[in-house]
Amino acid sequence: MGIKYNADEIFEMAEQMERNGAKFYRKAAEACSSVKSRQTLLDLAAMEDEHEKTFASMRKNLTAQETAQTVFDPDNQAALYLQAFADGHVFDVKEEPCDRLTGRETMEEVLRIAIGLERDSIAFYLGIKASVPERLGRDKVDAVIQEEMSHVTLLSSQLRDQQAA
Repeated sequence: MGIKYNADEIFEMAEQMERNGAKFYRKAAEACSSVKSRQTLLDLAAMEDEHEKTFASMRKNLTAQETAQTVFDPDNQAALYLQAFADGHVFDVKEEPCDRLTGRETMEEVLRIAIGLERDSIAFYLGIKASVPERLGRDKVDAVIQEEMSHVTLLSSQLRDQQAA
């Protein structure tokens, strides 16, 4: 028997991943010498902040069944595990973005990295979706996936703008 998640746990991971994304963009902005690029990265961080709020709002609207615990967990170990999982899966906060970015990357290269990370998050949610039974809110995971897909669309648009400049 595999681990089953409810929609509440998925939204908890989504919120953490958005916090991690915002931290990534802010740290990348610190390494930028271009004022315009720095502002773009700070705008992306603000976008991640807004997406975290979106997921938190969606989470508040879950039904009791969609937030029901799927396993007995008196010490709240599952929540701690989920946070650790989200922390290390996408936008790894243990890896310093400044170490990943030399400061010599173009804005185009930074956006390509960000698009790759967003695609990884979509793949993660598509994979975990099978672990959320219908009765526990599988359809809510689709909403998270759609939101993440909008991130890729936005970043791709910014990448096209950078290439045209």
